[in-house]
Amino acid sequence: MKNEKTALKENQGVSKPGTTSKSAAEKIKKNRVKQNSVDEFVSRILDGDITFLSRAITLVESTNNKHQQKANEILERCLPFANKSIRIGITGVPGVGKSTFIEAFGKYLTSKKSKVAVLAVDPSSTINKGSILGDKTRMDQLVTDQNAFIRPSPSGKSLGGVAQKTRESIILCEAAGFNTIIIETVGVGQSETVVHSMVDFFLLLKLAGAGDELQGIKRGIIEMADAIVINKADGENKQNAQIAKVEFNRALHLYPLKESKWQPKVLTASAINNIGISEIDQMISDYIIQTKENTYFDFKRNQQNEFWLLSTIEQQLKNNFYNNSKIKDRLSIEVSNLKKGKTTPFNAAKRLLNL
Repeated sequence: MKNEKTALKENQGVSKPGTTSKSAAEKIKKNRVKQNSVDEFVSRILDGDITFLSRAITLVESTNNKHQQKANEILERCLPFANKSIRIGITGVPGVGKSTFIEAFGKYLTSKKSKVAVLAVDPSSTINKGSILGDKTRMDQLVTDQNAFIRPSPSGKSLGGVAQKTRESIILCEAAGFNTIIIETVGVGQSETVVHSMVDFFLLLKLAGAGDELQGIKRGIIEMADAIVINKADGENKQNAQIAKVEFNRALHLYPLKESKWQPKVLTASAINNIGISEIDQMISDYIIQTKENTYFDFKRNQQNEFWLLSTIEQQLKNNFYNNSKIKDRLSIEVSNLKKGKTTPFNAAKRLLNL
């Protein structure tokens, strides 16, 4: 396929310096159309082309119907080449050092010739709907690694701070040859079950001395975690990290054994000093080996697919409902009546659902 430079060279002598002839412009336009075809997208993604991978994820995240249709075709074609990675979810409170940890962990993996894709979710403003999308800035070393791919996405209104299209992005990254997919979430909360539903290993980062070691409000997160890592275990905080490790170990033994038969581990690490990273990698490898041997790994993957199916149906039903012209017209009327005290939310919803 000819690129734009080739097209321009072929027309040298026809066009004036600094301009592009009509025929050259037409060739460039044709090339652009060809580059954007589904066949070209799939071929380039399977070849590991990062540019086309990024463009495909942009199509997936788009709300444009034509973009969604093309994205679905690309996903369908890429699916047979997916499901060959280890998916790791990493969560923790803001300030725990998620980005620093992911960069250190990612660099360690790429040094072992692994290909790492990081799907980092940035919080969206509830006021102006914007996101900073600064993960590439925070992971300045990993972003230049030829065996790594970092894709920041706005969380929007998604539950648990996971972009709605993260699942589809995983498939595309796997088809592009990335064998480790890391999903970084916004923070912690009960809604992190969404993250847990799309990964093989769920890692919770904690800080020593933060005062929440045994807080009941974090019970749901701790129950889901396959491992807890006390980050920033360096300098004066090293001793506190060891104390926190003992406390979390005691707490974890109070929980019933997981369905995977895996006993969650507690480790300490200093991501900024690259301490404890290799031990964490070995622990995850041990988990994968154990769960594959007892068939839990495949069982959970099947559960994930079922969850994705149901959540996709729910999302599509929601989209169809709000895009229905009758609903749009009637919704404003019901909201107005609600404000005037002429109806209740339940009766208004019932009338809308019965349209």
